[in-house]
Amino acid sequence: MFKYYRFLFLLLVYLVVLQAYAQPVADSVTTIHLKAIAGLQYNMVRFQVKPGARVKLILTNTDDMSHNLLITRPGAREAVVNAALKLGEQGAKLNFIPSSPQILWSIPVLSPEETKAITFTAPKVQGAYPYVCTYPGHGFIMYGAMYVSEAALPPLQNDLNIPPTRRTDNILATPGTSPENVHAAHAAKPAHPYELEAPFLYRVFMPDASPAAIAVSLPQKLSYCWDAGTCRLRYAWQGGFLDNSDSWKGKGDSYGIVLGQIFYRDKTQYPLRLNNPENIPVVAFKGYQLQDRYPEFRYTLNGTMVYELIKPKTDGTGLIRTFRIPGNRQKIWLVTDPADGVQYASTAGKWINGTLKLSARQARHFSITMTPKEGVKL
Repeated sequence: MFKYYRFLFLLLVYLVVLQAYAQPVADSVTTIHLKAIAGLQYNMVRFQVKPGARVKLILTNTDDMSHNLLITRPGAREAVVNAALKLGEQGAKLNFIPSSPQILWSIPVLSPEETKAITFTAPKVQGAYPYVCTYPGHGFIMYGAMYVSEAALPPLQNDLNIPPTRRTDNILATPGTSPENVHAAHAAKPAHPYELEAPFLYRVFMPDASPAAIAVSLPQKLSYCWDAGTCRLRYAWQGGFLDNSDSWKGKGDSYGIVLGQIFYRDKTQYPLRLNNPENIPVVAFKGYQLQDRYPEFRYTLNGTMVYELIKPKTDGTGLIRTFRIPGNRQKIWLVTDPADGVQYASTAGKWINGTLKLSARQARHFSITMTPKEGVKL
């Protein structure tokens, strides 16, 4: 009898131990939920994982335009963004993901309301690993940082690895904060099927522009198309803004339809020239920042930084383009075409046969006024 009870006891112990080993192991994967939201931004501008940790990154596109996500090596974001822009017509087929050893992981282009996930092992080398959307025109402002570290993150306002306009948010720096209030003061308003107060901008495919076009609605019923791919004002119109109904229906590759009359169209090879009016500069888009809700575009010409801000004339009859080239030491030429549809005036420089010549000092800050010619249709 004793042996029988001993056998039952040992069997019970065995079953208890077996059940304990059968329990699921605690989840060792760090899960990050990231969203692409309106205003060319992610809901979180940074998150932290431990070196060597298993990470599951889930991206949901809640915006009404397409986005992707690439994680790069530290310091490689701008190079990868520029490589994506150079994909040209092949970009869409490749999800705007260039072939580069600087790219560690990627999520392809997501249409509105689409979700995808990737799982990877975080690097063992600590650092700030950028994540960025390389959809044309997005990558210079739509990015964040994956911190691989066990140390505390730097204060948000001092974090040079996130967009400048997000350093004062004090929200969504790390997981766990509601996305509804994100970046409310700086978010660029997307076009929607209801009225918005100008100025606001919208990232959309536009006729006669690269895939990186930015459409801007101004007060006084003026609008313009700025091409981030080529760093230039493409055209401007007056009347309505855009018919984006196809975009609202979720067609991510649809073109905006201009509602109004185009009064200006750039017909030059490139308007701004350095030193020699015959030389076309090499351009690179560096993003934009909102100034009182007006976008100030930032780009380089042969490495020289240029800032361009476009506003309506007070009477609403044209545009005022203000250029800043701080520290400039070269002559600047602004070339126009007599068939571009407007008359010009400038705050500095000298006009020579339709070309504005500015000294190095004058070019550091100047404006040009563009007024539509009467009876001209473009």
